[in-house]
Amino acid sequence: MGTLGFWRLAQADPEWIAAVDPDGTEHRAGDLLARANRLVHGLRELGLQPGDGICGLVPNGADGLVLYLAAMQAGWYYTPVNWHLTGPEIAYIVSDSEAKAFFVHPRYLGEGARAAEAIEPHRRFLLGEDKADGFRQVSELTEGRPDTAPADRTAGATMHYTSGTTGKPKGVKRRLNGLDPDDSAELMTFLLGLFGITPGRPNAHLITSPNYHTAVTQFGGTALHMGHTLVYMDKWDAEELLRLCERHGVTNSHLVPTHFKRLLALPEETRARYDLSSLKWMIHAAAPCPVPVKWAMLEWWGDCVYEYYAATEGGGTLATPEDWKAHPGTVGKAWPISELLIADDQGEPVPTGTAGTIYMKMMGVPFEYKGDPAKTAANRLKEYFTVGDIGYLDEDGFLYLCDRKADMIISGGANIYPAEIENELMIHPKVADVAVFGIPDEEWGEQIKAVVEPAPGVEPGPELARELLASLEGRLSRMKWPKSVDFIAEMPREPNGKLLKRKLRAPYWEGRDRAI
Repeated sequence: MGTLGFWRLAQADPEWIAAVDPDGTEHRAGDLLARANRLVHGLRELGLQPGDGICGLVPNGADGLVLYLAAMQAGWYYTPVNWHLTGPEIAYIVSDSEAKAFFVHPRYLGEGARAAEAIEPHRRFLLGEDKADGFRQVSELTEGRPDTAPADRTAGATMHYTSGTTGKPKGVKRRLNGLDPDDSAELMTFLLGLFGITPGRPNAHLITSPNYHTAVTQFGGTALHMGHTLVYMDKWDAEELLRLCERHGVTNSHLVPTHFKRLLALPEETRARYDLSSLKWMIHAAAPCPVPVKWAMLEWWGDCVYEYYAATEGGGTLATPEDWKAHPGTVGKAWPISELLIADDQGEPVPTGTAGTIYMKMMGVPFEYKGDPAKTAANRLKEYFTVGDIGYLDEDGFLYLCDRKADMIISGGANIYPAEIENELMIHPKVADVAVFGIPDEEWGEQIKAVVEPAPGVEPGPELARELLASLEGRLSRMKWPKSVDFIAEMPREPNGKLLKRKLRAPYWEGRDRAI
């Protein structure tokens, strides 16, 4: 070991442009290194110890990267927070993660200030030059602090929050490995190595999605540790992606199938305008990709489109372009450090070609859902875990997905959990019963549908639908609001109270394969 890892690379070549913000601002590796070092010194003075956590409510760009780099060399857990959430939802994560510092970007000060009640005032920091009541300026932590490497460096980890069927998100927490941060970073590069991605320059990794997603942090962080330049997008725009790929010689990125649909919708002359010859490893995941869409991308971009299937919890499969062409529709074969098991409802393995629950396991540090041993245990089968997806293996060991988790909605690559939405609608006095599920959407994959049984004497109709949606304001982020509300006289439930959601969902999916 000894050639990779951001901190080593930045010392060896401080002039390397390690990150480019969405507005085009370039950041030298040496400057990012100094900022991260100063932050560690400042937070240690605040009392942070290895094993403590920090939260960041920050947009894509160098500010969040500095938080990540500080935590990764000081033995802290870093939790990037979804900036679409409301104040109470953010406060829950800040509190549950037991964060010892909370960093807010001025762009998200509105909800960030509501959330800040969850942490002591001297632990709240506003990034940039702005001032705000109830927050300290981040310069209070960093000014006058040395930009030299802190003593006793030890590897930290990210702790991303992933929702469960209860709707309340849970932090996926792994034991800290105690390694030197650069050695730990070098071990991380194994992931990108699976795709054949090479270290060093000239390589650039384009970040197309919000930094609070696990895969975005993992792939971006790993690319940086391999010496790639991180190029950040602020919001998704198909032509902007092509422009950035040409401008920065992008070689690799992480995308979702919704991005492909938007790219393919561009006029032919727009698509032809940009030089994409630098693309080598354009990786996608997060939702099943329709077979015709994948073929179209391979025809346009060539054999640089890679696919994988994995979870925040770990494990996974990989399909190279060659693999996928030979097995269209597959999400790939198990990684060398991962194993797959397809099991029936009794937990017994099923034969090849038979659908069952997908279980995975991965070498290395096991995870737990923070503060929820019951959820951790419930998702385990021996040393395997599942996120509840259904699929089958072919005779060559390639995995195909048949259905998503029973109830989860995947819209534009984002996981949305109906129970959380149902809980919020259920408290409305005019609602007797409610079910939320995904229905087909050509652009987003799925959109959110609510079916409501009105309370006795309440008139169903568009006016009631508007009232119910308006009741979610400030309590649930807009991305979780149902796109439409239908009404039903009586909700189909079994005598034991179990909702027959498949019965409700089926008419909307008739004649369609939900796996695509």
